[in-house]
Amino acid sequence: MTYSQRNDGAQNTILAALDILEKLYPDAICSLDYGVNPWRLLIMARLSAQCTDERVNIVSETLFVHYPTAEDMAEADITALEEDVRPCGLYHVKAHDIKSISYDVVHKFGGRVPDTMEDLLSMSGVGRKIANLILGDVYGKGGIVTDTHCIRICGRLGAYPEDMKNPKRAEDILSAIVPTEKQSDFCHRLVNFGRDVCRARAPMCGVCPMSDICAHAKREAGE
Repeated sequence: MTYSQRNDGAQNTILAALDILEKLYPDAICSLDYGVNPWRLLIMARLSAQCTDERVNIVSETLFVHYPTAEDMAEADITALEEDVRPCGLYHVKAHDIKSISYDVVHKFGGRVPDTMEDLLSMSGVGRKIANLILGDVYGKGGIVTDTHCIRICGRLGAYPEDMKNPKRAEDILSAIVPTEKQSDFCHRLVNFGRDVCRARAPMCGVCPMSDICAHAKREAGE
């Protein structure tokens, strides 16, 4: 099989998965409860590193009472801020980053969360995963958010080697397949599907609606 044939196969599989996920989860909603506030999404996305979205949502309820605006957080006492985000883990680093991010939003970007990859990546603790989340959800520019669900599921489907742990490479492959206007919703649906069916441990291949197109499921079935 040539590289071109493998690439065509991956494209067809991901496009088929796109259709299946749209039917399974017609309402593609971000699991971070940020309302309609881009700054809050940016802060919550940073807190979600190595932490569940559920915990971030709980912590953020109090956090945004204490610091309702980017200006408030930019001027926060760092020790108090650390205590507020302690339940999210890595609280020293995360408190520093969200304070710095808030300062940049206020003083560098005129109170507006930036809308370019370059500007987003210039902020402390913001990598491509967070930047793509902002570009897609806030600005409608598309962006593949290569979280653990995305990398795991698309690897199992056969878009790239299942053991690949390169988020940027996965992003490049999927960005070339998934239409820009569907990228954000696709990634949100992958999160839901990863929690419900295609779990990291003991994936439910026997009841999976994508088992007939999934390379992992076919291997498990001995096909």
